[in-house]
Amino acid sequence: QVQLVESGGGLVQAGGSLTLSCAASIRIFSINFMGWYRQVSGKQRELVARISNGGRTNYADSVKGRFTISRDNAKNTVTLQMNSLKPEDTAVYYCNLESWSTQTINYWGKGTLVTVSS
Repeated sequence: QVQLVESGGGLVQAGGSLTLSCAASIRIFSINFMGWYRQVSGKQRELVARISNGGRTNYADSVKGRFTISRDNAKNTVTLQMNSLKPEDTAVYYCNLESWSTQTINYWGKGTLVTVSS
């Protein structure tokens, strides 16, 4: 019933910037957490950033100071602004929706590839 569609991935040089967007098929104003995760082949998927319904944010140590997450509840979207990109940021980025209605339920997008060249 829930669809998350990511966009904005692509190829960028080290030091450059990209903006990832995620559009949800449902209203997200009351959704507890919206976030971004990333995964490299052969490695565990990891949290990049997330934002609560109250605006509280969490970032992975590796991206603090470089990435900014935001949500627009009116448009049902979540955005990840990525600056000062490094080759280590290369990964498939996934949008995540976490709801705490009656129990914790997670929904995922299909992912968008970000490639940072050195």
